[in-house]
Amino acid sequence: MRRIEEIKTAHLSQLSDYIENDLYKRPRLRHLFLELTLQCNAHCFHCGSNCTELAGEELSLDEYKALLDQIKADFGTKGFMLCVTGGEPMLRKEFFDIMAYAHELGFAWGMTSNATLITKEVAHRLAEVGMSTISVSIDGLPETHDELRGMPGGYERAMRGIRNLIDEHAFQAVQVTTVINHRNIDQLDALFEIMDGLDLDSWRVINLEPIGRALQRPDLMCTKEDYRRLFAFIREKRQQGYPLEYGCSHYLGLDLEAEVREWYWVCNAGVYTASIMANGDIAACLDIERTPLTVQGNIRKDRFKDVWENRFELFRHDLSDLNETCRACKHARFCRGDAHHSWNYEKNEPMVCFKDILFE
Repeated sequence: MRRIEEIKTAHLSQLSDYIENDLYKRPRLRHLFLELTLQCNAHCFHCGSNCTELAGEELSLDEYKALLDQIKADFGTKGFMLCVTGGEPMLRKEFFDIMAYAHELGFAWGMTSNATLITKEVAHRLAEVGMSTISVSIDGLPETHDELRGMPGGYERAMRGIRNLIDEHAFQAVQVTTVINHRNIDQLDALFEIMDGLDLDSWRVINLEPIGRALQRPDLMCTKEDYRRLFAFIREKRQQGYPLEYGCSHYLGLDLEAEVREWYWVCNAGVYTASIMANGDIAACLDIERTPLTVQGNIRKDRFKDVWENRFELFRHDLSDLNETCRACKHARFCRGDAHHSWNYEKNEPMVCFKDILFE
């Protein structure tokens, strides 16, 4: 055990050196999120973007085409992926026109969806316009899922969509994402039996975050025991060879790092990941609160490459530098203040910290 801790400490030290001395100075765009619309046919209690009224008009089809032309000219199409989301992206009326154009230009792309609109015919069209990956949200057993997502019958429709995607045999990865909260954590074992019965490429399990609509439901936030139970579950299934992993959200301490996901903690916001919102606003991770501080520009007046290369300073330093408690913590070098999406920029403090929950 001591040897494993030494190896992890060495890896995390090397990673921290790389982030501080290289990545913050020379960020690498790996994922560009396109929020095609804030329209949604669900009303999920934990929605990070709230899917409320849009501040400004949605980008038009012509604007998306011009944007994709610009991105190709500035970055090429290799080495990164377009990540399509919403709202429910398939409610965008020009969805297939936009994605067909991206495919013609040579972009790799994937999507996050509730899958309720994916019939066999739609699955086939998604293959035709080049979708390579998809992550579908399933947040509990049928009754729980439908209630949490505010969509009667949503579970059955989503599962039907997943089966249609799998049956198409055309996608690099079909994934399910589950958001665990204090209520549905007791359904983990039952959900595993369901997921194990599907021909999924992976099951991604994340915890409820104190962002967006979830702020209105503090009763559903995970307890310390919930967190410990969740990570023990993920590690056990991974040790058994099942393709289950935790999301990219937080630093988990030496014991769990590189155990519940493939590698070590890095907040991708603004260094590997950028986003373009439905109204053209440019930001880092879409889960970060949308404020004048966090929004870095708008593609209607700014060239994305200029924003990526010359702004985003907010996301290219350790958050721990902004908080005395974090700065004094012995884990600060590896945690770096944790994730931007769960950082309170008004108080300059983390809203999520696993110290004294998962590690000391």
